[in-house]
Amino acid sequence: MVQQNLTTDTQADCTIVITRVFNAPRELVFKAWTELQQIEQWWGPKGFTTRVTEFDFRSGGQWRYVMVGSDGTEYPVKGVFHEVLPLERIVTSDEFDEGFDQIAKAERPQGIVVTATFEELDVKTKLTLQIGHESADDRRKHEEMGVIGGWNSSFDCLDEYLIGVAD
Repeated sequence: MVQQNLTTDTQADCTIVITRVFNAPRELVFKAWTELQQIEQWWGPKGFTTRVTEFDFRSGGQWRYVMVGSDGTEYPVKGVFHEVLPLERIVTSDEFDEGFDQIAKAERPQGIVVTATFEELDVKTKLTLQIGHESADDRRKHEEMGVIGGWNSSFDCLDEYLIGVAD
């Protein structure tokens, strides 16, 4: 007897893709993503600040940061860098850290893997962010938490930051 798997989520069902073109060279955009002092200048949605508490930027290295909302609420996040290909790609886990349960009452997704790909377009950079989830249900949970709007707002902040440092 052939057994059917009734929950066959495809990769497309489990992945959110956000793309943005920045009016800055790839090296500058990559540095904004990978240098601690720069990350803290733009990371997070508009109105948030970010404090990086651990940053071992290499394959296998760990990182932790806390996004702080305008009301002072802290959102702790942790991850492990799975792949670092300078100027081209960063692959990292992206998990909610200890204490997140007390803040967000939403059902949280597990096993999130983020891939940031940096593509040179003359003097501009195309950044493609793929947010992979273990299941379509986890993708839905993450979307309900506002991940798409949050990343688009973060990219707006990065765009403003890059304009300031490119001058």
